[in-house]
Amino acid sequence: MKNKILLVDDEPDIVTMLSRFFKSRGYQVLTAINGVDGLKQIEHNPDIILLDINMPGLDGLEVCERIRNHVSCPILFLTAKIEDADKVKGFGVGGDDYIVKPFSLVELEARVQAHLRRETRHNLKTQLKFSGELTINFSARCLFCKGEQVMLAKKEFDIIELLSQNPGQVFDKERIYERVWGYDSEGDSSVVAEHIHRIRTKIALYTQNTYIETVWGCGYKWIR
Repeated sequence: MKNKILLVDDEPDIVTMLSRFFKSRGYQVLTAINGVDGLKQIEHNPDIILLDINMPGLDGLEVCERIRNHVSCPILFLTAKIEDADKVKGFGVGGDDYIVKPFSLVELEARVQAHLRRETRHNLKTQLKFSGELTINFSARCLFCKGEQVMLAKKEFDIIELLSQNPGQVFDKERIYERVWGYDSEGDSSVVAEHIHRIRTKIALYTQNTYIETVWGCGYKWIR
């Protein structure tokens, strides 16, 4: 099976160069040109991440800090310069190594291979989704907001799982009820609105952002 590498850098030329190089070496390559897009690509469970530090908006250190408690694969920082204080900060947020630009592609691949050989944490992979301030861990069935766990009942998480895995798609109450409670369950779809109200109330304790939108006369949808 091909190793999956995620490249995150705001310089398109570097992303293109690295993508072509690693594809030629047999890797499956994921790319992103900013931190926000990098978070979305994490959902595809890369085996190793090359992460540029100096990106506008969400920089590499912030991305690393946000994902490290949920992602076990090696994270290698790409940077134009490095001071001891920067190394301390990078290792402090969970980075595994530094690659200083400009770098040799042969040496870079050797470093990547070395980390993959030492990687024994791949069995701990989880299925994740990053949506705004939320982190959804589908494997552990946990929801986090700004690093804090939002405590949910089983059906509440089931609703979040259904909607968040189909962002933008509108589900009416009857369909949600059938998917979450099952076709043969005793009860009716009015319970869906009660559960969604509880979900919103719990999330509102951590953020003012709305993730489940009511589409009047139609149902509910997840907003990315």
